[in-house]
Amino acid sequence: MKIFLSIKFLLVCTVAGSILISCNSKSSEMTFDSSKLPRVGQEEIEKVIEAFILAKDGDVVEIPAGFYNLKTQLILDNKKNITIRGAGMAETVLSFRELRTGGEGVKLVGENIKIEDLSIEDAPGDGIKSQHCDGITFRRINVTWTNGDKSKNGTYAIYPVQCKNVMIDECIASHSKDAGIYVGQSENIIVKNSLAFGNVAGIEIENSDNAEVFGNTARDNAGGILVFNLPGLPKAEGHGTKIYDNDIISNNHVNFATPLNEDPNGNTVTMIPPGSGLILLAAKDVEIYNNRIHENKTVGIVIANYHITGFPTEAPDWSPFTSNIYIHDNEYKRTMKIPDLTKEFGQLISIYNAHGKGKTQDIVYDGFWDKSISDDISTNPMKLCIKEADMASLHFTLFDLWEGEENIKSSKEFGSFDCQGEIQTNVSAIVNM
Repeated sequence: MKIFLSIKFLLVCTVAGSILISCNSKSSEMTFDSSKLPRVGQEEIEKVIEAFILAKDGDVVEIPAGFYNLKTQLILDNKKNITIRGAGMAETVLSFRELRTGGEGVKLVGENIKIEDLSIEDAPGDGIKSQHCDGITFRRINVTWTNGDKSKNGTYAIYPVQCKNVMIDECIASHSKDAGIYVGQSENIIVKNSLAFGNVAGIEIENSDNAEVFGNTARDNAGGILVFNLPGLPKAEGHGTKIYDNDIISNNHVNFATPLNEDPNGNTVTMIPPGSGLILLAAKDVEIYNNRIHENKTVGIVIANYHITGFPTEAPDWSPFTSNIYIHDNEYKRTMKIPDLTKEFGQLISIYNAHGKGKTQDIVYDGFWDKSISDDISTNPMKLCIKEADMASLHFTLFDLWEGEENIKSSKEFGSFDCQGEIQTNVSAIVNM
């Protein structure tokens, strides 16, 4: 059931002082400039490639300062206790612009792997991918794309998948056509003190367990922070995510993801309406608190079930419903901008919200629920709790979409969801990674 197929349009610089960054007062876009770095000769490049190939357990791979023009991937395969270290994000740049084959620029597989203090540019696929790692740390890593055609950029900037014990700290991810920082099908995760900007999605936790996302800035993406559970993946569902003490600001960037109907590699993020602060999709056991959710032109927080996508909602060991959500003590500042009208979900929010056409919303709940639990949403069957400081002035919309686009209903009543929840996570084992 695709709800919004024929909805008509009814309404026709913060900088954290780092790494050779320029900022335009008319735009909060930032650009990492590596053009002034000295170009490294082929002999030195070959030494780096050889160091990855020949690395032994326990090695430290040092990559000196300079701009490395690489025509091959850097792959570390099934190693233990390896540290890969550059001279700094502004000093060591690995460029994969001339890489013609392969996907990611850097791929890491192993146990207790650390990569730190360098930048990665223009990988044809993902910037840096770690897979099947137990113990992976990304610290002070900058990943970006420097070309203008963003639909041809790589998919993910920093991409740990099917990993355990993941630490992402003080990293910067920009201009990916999917998610800047993406953690998928993993467990025991910290994403902290990082910046994601200019991506379709800033930070995404997908089908993962036991994650904490805090101290980050997600700005100038189409969507700031996402918690998704998608069907058909090797890890069926994820549970337990805390998102707190983040700045989720001005995520009003155009959505430049490849549309699903144009490319078999198109992704669900193509449906994100620009101006979305934080999106939950089929998410389980999530707590969202103490965040600054400012100036996102369409909506601060979206609580969505997989039905909203219009795709099939049945898969083994997976539920399409978002459940057990606790949202509290966040700060909202709405924008005067017109909410998004380029995506169907943005049109729904803009046109059919409960506070008037063209009004930015703080929290939206799409209103789908598991009717095998209760036949009445007012019983709060999916355990959604909202406890913000000023509930009376909150722009909250509860939709009723069960009857399709011919009879869309909305309400501002939040009484059924005015409750207190509890979500448990424990990342103490990886705090000191």
